[in-house]
Amino acid sequence: MKKNLYSNIPDDLPDELIEVISEGKGVRIERIVSRVHRSPEGFWYDQDENEFVLLVSGEAELLFEEENESVRMEAGAYLVIPTHKRHRVAWTAPDRDTVWLAVHYK
Repeated sequence: MKKNLYSNIPDDLPDELIEVISEGKGVRIERIVSRVHRSPEGFWYDQDENEFVLLVSGEAELLFEEENESVRMEAGAYLVIPTHKRHRVAWTAPDRDTVWLAVHYK
């Protein structure tokens, strides 16, 4: 069945929208919609899986703990976050939705 990454985004989005759009043996694909969202102060993602993340629309800034540096992302930018590389979302665009496609895999 055909679907669209930009469909069914609620008008009211108090929290990031994270949806599993497909999964199978050892892989999970998520659509994430951020609207001026960022990780809570002091919180770091520390995942048991690798993550390929593609910014489909909007803008964001990720912060990586080890490097103590940020990576600015715009539509079309992607990166691979290795297992247990601690990171957080420092900022997402204030004027539009930021839509991510995240692929988690072993």
